[in-house]
Parts: sequence; structure tokens; C-alpha cells
Amino acid sequence: MARLTEEAAGVYIISATPFAENGALDLESAERLVDFYLGHGVAGITVLGMMGEAPKLSPVEARMFLERVLVRVAGRVPVVVGVSNPDLDALTRLAGVAMDAGAAGVMVAPRAGLEGDEAILGYMGEVCRRLGPEVPLVYQDFPLVTRAPITADGFARLVEAEPSVVMLKHEDWPGLEKLSAVRAEAERRGVRRVAILTGNGGLYLPQELARGADGAMTGFAFPEMLVEVVARHRAGEADAAEDLFDLYLPLVRHEQQPGFGLAVRKEVLRRRGAIASAHVRQPGPVLDAAGHAELDRLMARLERRLAAR
Repeated sequence: MARLTEEAAGVYIISATPFAENGALDLESAERLVDFYLGHGVAGITVLGMMGEAPKLSPVEARMFLERVLVRVAGRVPVVVGVSNPDLDALTRLAGVAMDAGAAGVMVAPRAGLEGDEAILGYMGEVCRRLGPEVPLVYQDFPLVTRAPITADGFARLVEAEPSVVMLKHEDWPGLEKLSAVRAEAERRGVRRVAILTGNGGLYLPQELARGADGAMTGFAFPEMLVEVVARHRAGEADAAEDLFDLYLPLVRHEQQPGFGLAVRKEVLRRRGAIASAHVRQPGPVLDAAGHAELDRLMARLERRLAAR
């Protein structure tokens, strides 16, 4: 499998991790989910992300899941594996497993609570040293969770110092000005251009594309919308891209509710036949009757609006 590069673009879907109703890892659904994502035209797949419930998996389960996904993908698209872990030995081991199994690269967020660019650069320098220059790295900037924001200047310095950093997963929130600042700072300093894919469920995708993002790395349960929005925008059809995005916006927004959205995402994937169960490992959200009714209405409304296009 080709390694991830700065030229990456499009939609790298953040994969859900399917579980059976009893909470066991469901590897048959993992294969169905891969087929679902590929069938909707994603450019890549990211596994073991934060919304993929990675912290709830044992090391054995994480290895089983990523290897099953990689076998099913069979080199058709790049696969990125989230390996973030406060234990650098565990991070390094999982990265080695992932790359040996055929991953295109790994994604790392800074250790929670690091304060300031210098601390983050020191930490990421050690991560890159341990992984080695041959392992492409995605830097995940998600300070709402990590409490470790990096500035545009800090990220430019990271790219200068670490050639293995080839992508920024940008999901600061709000972050449109920061995205513009990252691009402007790189240009000002003459730093190589790296790929930027954005998260946050795609909630700000049209604006992020206009600010210089190359695509999305998120897990919205209608990946075909993300794929088409990015394709239309890259074709110079920004208004058409945003018109399409607007049709899905109520569900995008509904899925982004803190502490609730993962249950929505997995239930939509179940309804669409991608996974057998919407089970979320505890601690995690569960849809009640009212939640199911809300989702019924939102999905029916989307179907009507798409039919009327």
C-alpha cells in the first residue's frame, strides 16, 4: 500500500467501530462497513479515531479490528490508524502493528493538557523519533478534547522540523480563522504545503473548503454527501456544493450533539444496513424512544428533500 503524502485530498471517513448487542467486537459488520464506505466513494478510511471508540478497545481488539479492515480494503484506498496514547510505548507498538499490516499512515493527537507550542513540539518530536521517518503522520488538532491547542506558527514549525508530518486533521472549534492562519503562515515562511482535512462531523465543511481545506476526515453517516460536496467544490462549483450540504444540515447538526451524537451516527449506519447493531460501549449514549422518533422524522424529511431536487 502506498504511504500517505501531502497530496492527500477528498474524504477520509472516520470509521465507526461496530459492536454486537452484547458489546463484543463485531468483525463481520466491520467488513460490511468497509464495503459501505467504499461504495460511497471515500478517498480513504481512518480507524481507531476518537469517535471510533478507540479508548474502549483492548490492545488485542484494536489489532483485530484494524487488521480486519485492512484486509477488507485490500489496498483500494489509504487507511490511516489512530494511535494516540499517553503511553508512548503503547503508541509506538500500535503504530508498528498498523504499518506492518498495511496502513498508509498514523494519526496522533498531542498528550492531553500540554501547554503551549514548545511543549507540543517537544512531545511530537519524541513521537516522530520513536516512529521513524518512514511512518507518515497526521497531526490531530482537537483542543476541545486534548486541551492542547497549537498555534499556526507552532504547526508551521512542526512541519519544518518533522518531514514525516504530512497532514493536519483540523478540528479546532470554532476554527475557520485558524485554518486560514495555518495556510497563510506556511506560505509566509515558505513551509511545504501539507494536506488539511477537517473534522467536527462536517459541520463547517463548505466554509472550511473555501478557507483552504483539502477535504474532510470525519464520520458523518452519509459519506456520499461529504464526497459530493468536496468534489463539487474542487470543480469550482461552490454554490452547488453548499446547496447539497444544506439538504443534509439538520442531520449533520443532530449528529454533532455532544455526548449524544455517536448514538445517532451508529443508529443511522444500522438503518442504512452498514452495521448490524448500533450498540455503543459504555460509558456512552443510548437513544431513547424520543431520540428514535426524532431520527425518524429527520431521515424522512431528508428523503423527501432529496426526492424533490
